[in-house]
Amino acid sequence: MSTAAPPAPVRKKPLDYEVLVTEVRMETHDTATVFLDFGGAPPEYKAGQFINIDPHQFPALRALAAFLQEQKGRRELFRSYSMSSAPHEPLVAITVKDEEFLPGLTKYPPLLAPYLIHGRLPGARIKVQGFMGPYALPDDVQERTDHIVHIVAGSGAVPNFSILKDAVHRGLKLRHTVLCSHKTWVDMLFREALEKLEATHPDTVRVLYTLTRETDESRFSPKVRKGRISQALLEELIPDRQTCLVYACGPAITPWERRKALETRTPATPRFMEAVLGHLHTLGVDDKRIKRETYG
Repeated sequence: MSTAAPPAPVRKKPLDYEVLVTEVRMETHDTATVFLDFGGAPPEYKAGQFINIDPHQFPALRALAAFLQEQKGRRELFRSYSMSSAPHEPLVAITVKDEEFLPGLTKYPPLLAPYLIHGRLPGARIKVQGFMGPYALPDDVQERTDHIVHIVAGSGAVPNFSILKDAVHRGLKLRHTVLCSHKTWVDMLFREALEKLEATHPDTVRVLYTLTRETDESRFSPKVRKGRISQALLEELIPDRQTCLVYACGPAITPWERRKALETRTPATPRFMEAVLGHLHTLGVDDKRIKRETYG
């Protein structure tokens, strides 16, 4: 007698929404949070997920979009932005970093991010598509572990900030170690909010930072380390390497960098994600216990 296999989980198709931009709040000199009112109760989503935004909906971007499409030989794609809000909060929020155009490092100028930050959008209605992404806590997370390790760089802090707020709000029996890497003190994203969460939940939330380009030595302390995230620091912070779950988010080698490396026959320079994964694997953290999300 054969037993029928259980049905595959149904994947919800992303939905289209028209939302009101209520506020654009600068978090650092180059990063802003865009608050979106979906009208009524916010739709259901998981902390750590993202929404898509079509740049073609904005008349101010049509000329640049057309130029980029001619250069690339394809239609400009939707842009994805992780939510920094948690599902229990009244407004959905995405946090957007103002992308730079760096000849030799980036091939094309940015299209949508600068407009979302500087385009005077409060009061405007825009179209978004959501909600997507597997970068979220599993439903049975408390059965899998009691320790979530967040390792993030720059705007990679965005989905982890959402995950942390959601887990604390739901009262999940989890400890959180949050390790954020930034360039300088003024680049530290969500610093005050993270410190408040740590002060309110001292037994379950621990936050540390590394600063890679800070020149003011007075900024460093046991909570603020100098330099990049090292293997020694991860060894110090993760004693339970066989049972923890790691959520790592930050820049990785881009497809364009990989193509350039192939053309020049020189290896692409590892970025944050490649370095962190190398450290974790050396320390014996099983790849199945690492959730990752990259950008770049």
